[in-house]
Amino acid sequence: QFPEKLIPLFINNIRHRKPLPVYGKGENVRDWLYVVDHARAIDTIFHHGRVAETYNIGGFNEWKNIDIIKVLIKTVDDALGRTVLKADGTKEYPDMDLITYVTDRAGHDLRYAIDSSKLQKELGWEPSLQFEEGIEKTVRWYLDNPDWMDNVTSGDYQKYYEEMYNGRG
Repeated sequence: QFPEKLIPLFINNIRHRKPLPVYGKGENVRDWLYVVDHARAIDTIFHHGRVAETYNIGGFNEWKNIDIIKVLIKTVDDALGRTVLKADGTKEYPDMDLITYVTDRAGHDLRYAIDSSKLQKELGWEPSLQFEEGIEKTVRWYLDNPDWMDNVTSGDYQKYYEEMYNGRG
């Protein structure tokens, strides 16, 4: 995903210890799906779907944003070695203090609901990974590819885009 979207933005912000802007109380609900499973769904539809038919792709996996954010913090803190093991055996995640509640956008949807049951019933597709495994792989990809993220967020990407396409539209 492009870096302004919730998951890459928050991974990058946690990496750099920047604030994590959470709309409202973080109660907005989204259906989450690992990118490879999404690509597999598209491939399944392309090869086996009926022409002119509509298939929704979702993960049967709705989460509140605040809960996703907390999973991201724990996953990134673990991956970066920032997690603190307390004397009682519980873990403390120092980047939880980055959560910053901001005013929600006007007209922002509280819930995006996706019903993928048709895709599952007619074409036999379903996600291959549990959410936690997918988010760990996603976090690992962004942490293993900081040059990509840094290039896109630095403004170099926009400069390249303008040089390549300015005046062609």
